[in-house]
Amino acid sequence: MSSATPEEKYELITWRLQESLGGDILKGILAEGRSPKGYWGTAPTGRPHIGYFVPLIKIFDFLQADVEELLIRSVFKSLGIPTSKLQFKLGSDYELSKEFNMDHLRLCAIVTEHDAKKAGAEVVKQVDSGLLYPGMQALDEQYLGVDFQFGGIDQRKIFTFAEHYLPKLGYTKRAHLMNAMVPGLAGGKMSSSDPNSKIDFLDPPEVVRRKINAAFCAEGNVTENGVLALVKAVLIPVSQLRSENAARQGGSILDPSTCLDLKPFAADGAPKGTVFSIEPDPKFGGGPTLHYMNFKQLELDFAERRIHPGDLKRAVVNAINRLLDPIRKSFHADGEMQKIEKLAYPDIKKQKRV
Repeated sequence: MSSATPEEKYELITWRLQESLGGDILKGILAEGRSPKGYWGTAPTGRPHIGYFVPLIKIFDFLQADVEELLIRSVFKSLGIPTSKLQFKLGSDYELSKEFNMDHLRLCAIVTEHDAKKAGAEVVKQVDSGLLYPGMQALDEQYLGVDFQFGGIDQRKIFTFAEHYLPKLGYTKRAHLMNAMVPGLAGGKMSSSDPNSKIDFLDPPEVVRRKINAAFCAEGNVTENGVLALVKAVLIPVSQLRSENAARQGGSILDPSTCLDLKPFAADGAPKGTVFSIEPDPKFGGGPTLHYMNFKQLELDFAERRIHPGDLKRAVVNAINRLLDPIRKSFHADGEMQKIEKLAYPDIKKQKRV
């Protein structure tokens, strides 16, 4: 998207975000003709789950807007997203340096206990070591040399902490971009540490089906519905991306060599622009297949009980399994990846039996 105007790039960067801070910083960089550098950091407390698709899709918007992205972990292959503009960094690459630690000590000397606790309240456990985390994440921005940091809305207090304290060390204030959090299958936040709230990247098809079938999805209820939330936050954005890619005149923006299935989650013969289709179960009377071009209309039909929860769940199971299938196949074909997975997430039950 190098031919886009600064205004168009800014719109793409901030599209679908729940909130952004410091937008003028990004506008200024884009007006100068520079490519902003962005940073998304993550350290899963459990197995990475389907909620990670939300930031990964947003990162693709950044890449299309010529942003240089710094990432710690990702699963892009199932989306067909090219990764040539990405750099992968570990915190230990720079956080063990003398310079970083001196800055961290300087920061600790001016930060109050109240501000440190407040900043980390939503993302770290409230223990002594948790007081250090907000300062380290703030300093990441300086030591990675980025123009903005991206994260979930739960990071907001850490982001405002960084905006307040980095200038006190003589460093530049950065912009901060935030996406909405994905609700869990049973309500509340989808969490890596709660297996019942999420679908893991490596969950086999039958586990995906079991978790979705057990998820709360009361007929007509659109306010506390984990299944609908998945459709809104993950499936429709992915399907929109695939639909836009298929309709693109100037060549594919996705990489078919990394993902053979780049079709939207639409039934065969669906009207042009369909991003999600739901086929009523013939066991319960059947009916015409429902086609949706956006989430708003799907949500309205569910609220008015035109969509049965069982039909929605079946469509969601099929879409999620299509989305996860390339990840599962890649994992099972890579012995080294399997060894790493066992080391990272040992079977606690087996350890207890031993």
